[in-house]
Amino acid sequence: MLIPIDVHRLARELSTSHEWADPVHLDVTGSTNVEALERARPWSPVLAELQTAGRGRLGRAWQEVPRAGLAMSVLVPVIDRAGWLPLAAGLAVRGALEQHGVRAGLKWPNDVLLPDDEDRKVCGILCQLLPGGGGVVVGIGINVHHDRDQLPVATASSLRLVGADVDRTALAADVLCRLRALHEDLDAGEERAKGVRRAYRDACVTIGREVDVHRPDRSVDRVTATGVDDEGRLVVTGEGGSDTVAAGDVQHIRPAGTPPRP
Repeated sequence: MLIPIDVHRLARELSTSHEWADPVHLDVTGSTNVEALERARPWSPVLAELQTAGRGRLGRAWQEVPRAGLAMSVLVPVIDRAGWLPLAAGLAVRGALEQHGVRAGLKWPNDVLLPDDEDRKVCGILCQLLPGGGGVVVGIGINVHHDRDQLPVATASSLRLVGADVDRTALAADVLCRLRALHEDLDAGEERAKGVRRAYRDACVTIGREVDVHRPDRSVDRVTATGVDDEGRLVVTGEGGSDTVAAGDVQHIRPAGTPPRP
């Protein structure tokens, strides 16, 4: 039997790190991002046991298995170089997973991958600007207790599939506390922001890879990812020279001789 999130314990664990608004815990919702946008309360996490209309990048849809995943969103203040918010969220998730004994890598700009399951995706992140620009909702979805046949695509994974039995309440608290600390570092600028950028680059498995960049105009460029700049954009090198990618979808190219996933 899958255990529901303990919202009271979550509130206690969050209050020890910063002054948080009360978390909102829902049995079912269309989208935690939409709930957080409508409530518009800074640092008030919205969590749901079942999300029926969740959206990823490029409008991709999925439906969660009740209590199997961690679906949560939180409204955070806008910062300079806001392109770093989804990257910082990925860094927060990676740190929390490693605290729970799970190795993870970051795929630019918003995916967390599990090297112990052929770099399959365990987490996706979606940031949305509050109407009027008064804040950004950071949405995080982590596959926790899913079996293989409960995942929507062959490229997805879960913490259970790499042998991790993780308490979703503890994981939520850890991710949120790390996200807030990283947000403060980015907002502080100077050396603290440089530290976040350095940590992300060290953890980003996209850097150094050959990738296909699917741009918003539906064109596709095969290039080599060479870095992430100070605005959070992916730096790539191709036939036309160096360029930066701020928006679009990036697909890692598997090395020659690597068998396709089932």
